Amino acid sequence: MKVVHTIADLRAALAPFSSPSFVPTMGNLHEGHLHLMSTARGLGDVRVASIFVNRLQFAPHEDFDTYPRTLEADCAKLEAEGCDVVFAPSEKELYPQKQGFLVQPPESLANILEGHFRPGFFTGVCSVVSKLFNCVFAEAKGERFAVFGKKDYQQQMVLRQMVHQLNMGITIVGGETQRTVDGLALSSRNSYLSDDERKEALHLSLTLRDLARDALSAGGALPGTLAGLEERAMAALTARGWAPDYLTVRRRSDLQLPDANDAIKPASLVVLGAARLGTTRLIDNMEI
Repeated sequence: MKVVHTIADLRAALAPFSSPSFVPTMGNLHEGHLHLMSTARGLGDVRVASIFVNRLQFAPHEDFDTYPRTLEADCAKLEAEGCDVVFAPSEKELYPQKQGFLVQPPESLANILEGHFRPGFFTGVCSVVSKLFNCVFAEAKGERFAVFGKKDYQQQMVLRQMVHQLNMGITIVGGETQRTVDGLALSSRNSYLSDDERKEALHLSLTLRDLARDALSAGGALPGTLAGLEERAMAALTARGWAPDYLTVRRRSDLQLPDANDAIKPASLVVLGAARLGTTRLIDNMEI
């Protein structure tokens, strides 16, 4: 496995290949990331991962400075999983000057849910991912694949639309959310949790499961009862000491509120949630 730190060295390493499969990460890797790498193994002729903590997607009050940087351990995990090339650029390499050109996703998708509570987040994500795509795929002559986890459900949808609308010619492949034995969605930020918080963290997924059950039970009446179901779920988490941002039921197709037709269709909805436990903000989702 090659570890490269410049765009020139990355392109030189990829020059013998025609069809990269790419897994962008911010490092501090866990089994969820490695599952994405395993998914990439069956695609294309060279497997690439990037490790870059992207300042553009962090608000001033968020954890950019303290986000764990574990490059050596990450590279060992990626090599064991069959990665061929790791691109780990410095901030100066990827942003040689202040990034004035930004990729702005449509407000209808980017300013709801995560985008509402983290203004500018998806602009930062789209800008860095489009730049990473340019670095990795510039010389590719065959099929191009990028693998993203479904735990970041809205992010994956935003990136699919970006690739489609900008005619990038990249296939976005979704990797299923990986969970611990007791059901907690794997996340780099789980490392921030204390032992007691780790035990409590499972209740985000349990509350979403209950919300999904109630949504299915509501059937065609769901649109009229949705606000009450969501309020009950929010209250349940709040009573346990959480500070929830949202717990909601949305259409899988566009993350808008469901209507009666959506509510009675099987496999058309998703429940999504974000909540803060102590100082750690966790997200999760379940398709229903």
